[in-house]
Amino acid sequence: MSTSTIQFGLDHVMLRVLDLDRSLAFYRDVLGMQVVRHTDYESGRFTNVFLSFDPSTQSSLELTWNWDQDEPYEKGGAFGHLALMVRDVRQAVDYLQEQGVRIKTPPKQMSHGKRTIAFVFDPDDYLIELVEPLA
Repeated sequence: MSTSTIQFGLDHVMLRVLDLDRSLAFYRDVLGMQVVRHTDYESGRFTNVFLSFDPSTQSSLELTWNWDQDEPYEKGGAFGHLALMVRDVRQAVDYLQEQGVRIKTPPKQMSHGKRTIAFVFDPDDYLIELVEPLA
């Protein structure tokens, strides 16, 4: 069997978060994602919340909150960032600044390309890249 006969699609990306309410306030309230599923696992002492910009699509973001985690998670060396598509990076960064979001890299042209990009931090210091559609 080859990949030409199997269709793959992104289901979700998972982030471990230290403060679920703070992360929901960012992803749901500031970025506008919708909660698709919220499940508490009492026996495992953790909560999973799945969010999506469009719940009718398959792709989502899973926030995992381990109830007994007190220290911030170490950011893995292999993880780079989440990327979100926006029509106008400058306008998006202005909005995010108004919401108190920390900006890592203001809007700029890619070093080796023509796209405008920017980077911001989520409440747990995960990087989020903002990109405009390819021309």
